[in-house]
Amino acid sequence: MSKDQVIGAGILLISAVIIIAYLYLVFLTEFSLLLLQITAAVAVVGVFGILGWIGYTLATTPPPKPIEEIEKEIEEETKKIEEEEKKS
Repeated sequence: MSKDQVIGAGILLISAVIIIAYLYLVFLTEFSLLLLQITAAVAVVGVFGILGWIGYTLATTPPPKPIEEIEKEIEEETKKIEEEEKKS
């Protein structure tokens, strides 16, 4: 059995234990409402935290240069290289 297979089996086992424990807590204990509230809060904070991060990144990242400007710079550099080659 390879290292990856052992890690995979461990993740599968841990996931199954967490699922069983979660279902037990939700359906068979008095903590079900609190657990559902915590679960919902984590889900909402996670989703909207990621969306907020994406929005922040889009708002603060400068736009890329237009292709025409990049082409112009490449042409100028090419001309400089050609002139240097002619001189030597």
